[in-house]
Amino acid sequence: MRTSTALEAFARRPLSFLRSVWPWRSLAYLLASVVVGVAVAAAAVTVSLVGPAPLTAVAGLVAVAALTPLVARFEWWRLRLVDLAPPARKSGLSRREAVLGVVCLLALWWIDLVVAGFAVAGPVVLILSPVLQPLEGDGDLAAAVAVSGAGLLLLPVAAYVLTAWAGARGAVTRALIAPDELAEVLRSRARLLESFEAERRRIERDLHDGAQQRLVALSMRLGLARLDLPPDSPVAQELAEAHEEAQRALAELRELIRGVHPQVLTDRGLAAAVRDVAGRSPVPVEVDVRLPRLPGAVETTAYYVVAEALANVARHSRATRARVHGRLTGEVLVVEIRDDGVGGADPARGTGMAGLADRVAAVGGRLALSSPAGGPTTMSVEIPCAW
Repeated sequence: MRTSTALEAFARRPLSFLRSVWPWRSLAYLLASVVVGVAVAAAAVTVSLVGPAPLTAVAGLVAVAALTPLVARFEWWRLRLVDLAPPARKSGLSRREAVLGVVCLLALWWIDLVVAGFAVAGPVVLILSPVLQPLEGDGDLAAAVAVSGAGLLLLPVAAYVLTAWAGARGAVTRALIAPDELAEVLRSRARLLESFEAERRRIERDLHDGAQQRLVALSMRLGLARLDLPPDSPVAQELAEAHEEAQRALAELRELIRGVHPQVLTDRGLAAAVRDVAGRSPVPVEVDVRLPRLPGAVETTAYYVVAEALANVARHSRATRARVHGRLTGEVLVVEIRDDGVGGADPARGTGMAGLADRVAAVGGRLALSSPAGGPTTMSVEIPCAW
């Protein structure tokens, strides 16, 4: 996968990260604050020549007002060092950009230089210690070589420090320059979720009204045909097997329809739907869910979290019991699923946790998982309810 920001590079494997250009890009991003520092120093010298204190204060405010749009534009320009796809700059100076420019003028530029200085100067001084200090004997030489080796070991640490600060600075800058991007992403995720649920309901309706009715009719005709044949005839035996097969197919289709979108969720709400899915679990499940009817998106999201969690309990946990607890706390739905299994659940192993977390985030909620080795496993979900 292509890495487009310093923060994404920060999460890569260590060797891959250290071999990349991102530490160098991050260092260049931080060192670019020298430009802002020079502008601040020049403005400070100019203001100091004005004369009396009141005039100096006014001149300082004028200097800040004059430099703010330039610094904001400079921040947008250098963002491409830590973000390969920076947002398009709009004309004019927004309030957020002005705040960014003022904060950079007052604090961020020298913080950037301090971070870069300590991260780079520390290891470099240690590495050059055999050259920088006089050596009077073999003992001093050995100590200097050891210190130099420690400096070499600190270089990867410096790369992570530089990239972490530069990546965070870049993310904050992007959020201030283009605040509408995140809101649009969240709205897009919500629209995708709504369209997905609409398509799921359409599939459920088509299966229920189409294929299921045909199988019911076929099963009835096979049952009636069995009544017209002698029970001990070969054709009656074949017909009986076909009838049983049709019944099994109908039962499987009903389970599939229930999995696509349970009708009980639509008719009776989340509490009844949770009791229904818990009743079909091979692991005994205690259900303590006391909830009023909630918005459709909230109930649907919470239901599929519970269903997936109980499916994982049955498949992976080796648990003997599970418990589902659900309450409405203020305007937030809180659902907790707990089991006494062996624990060790890892979203990276493809147990569906990552997809559930994305689904919960799409409705503004959050999902937390605690599953130490040896158990127990607890999954908790908090979803705000917009009435």
